[in-house]
Amino acid sequence: MSPTKRPPRVVAELGRPETPAETAARQAETSRNHRSRQTVNNLVYSLLATVAVVAVIVLLVPRGQPTVYQNVDYATYAAQAQGSEPDPLVSPKLPSGWKSNSASLRTKTADGIDSWYIGLITPNQQYVGVTQGFKANPTWLSAQVNQSLATGTTTIDGVTWDIYDNRNSGANYGNVAYALTTASGVSTYVVFGTATPAEIEVVARALAPAITANGATQ
Repeated sequence: MSPTKRPPRVVAELGRPETPAETAARQAETSRNHRSRQTVNNLVYSLLATVAVVAVIVLLVPRGQPTVYQNVDYATYAAQAQGSEPDPLVSPKLPSGWKSNSASLRTKTADGIDSWYIGLITPNQQYVGVTQGFKANPTWLSAQVNQSLATGTTTIDGVTWDIYDNRNSGANYGNVAYALTTASGVSTYVVFGTATPAEIEVVARALAPAITANGATQ
C-alpha cells in the first residue's frame, strides 16, 4: 500500500492551500528562525561557560598578601659598629608600630664618604630613610636630597634642620618627597622619605638627643 500523501497546508489568511513556493519560503523562514535561536542560545551558553571558568580561576589564584617587612635590629648593628667611625652611629628609639627593613654601614664608597643608613617603615606603611654621613661635603649632601633645594628651616627639640619640601614641586625626586638635614660634630644627618612631614619629624625628634650630644648644631 502506497503511503498516504499529506494534503497541502491551508494558509488561514488566504483560505486556500499554500503553493509549493510558499511552502518552501515558510520552511526556509522556520529554519532561519531556528538557527537564530540556536545562535543566541549558543552565545548565552558560551558566556556562562566563560563566567564559570573565570570564577574558578579567581578561586584558585592565591590572593595577594599585605607586604610583611622584616624588622631589622638596627640598634644592635649600630652598637656592633661603634668606634669604626669618628662620630657615634645614631640609633633612634621610635614609638611602637615603626619597623626597620634595612640597616648598613656604607664604606669604601665611590664618593669617598662613609655613611650609616637606616631604612624605616612607618605605622602607615610609608618609607623614611636616615643617613648619617661622616666628614661629608656639600656635593654628598646634594646627592642625598636628589639635588633639590632647601625650602626653609625648622627647630625640633633644640636641633635646627633645613627643610627640603618637594611634594608639590612637579619634579620627580623619588624617595626625597620631604627631607630634613642638619650637621653636628663631623656628621651630616639626612632624614627623608615618602612619609608625611609629621612622621619624618618623629624620627628627627628621636635623633635630637644623639645629635645634641655629638656637638654644636646648625
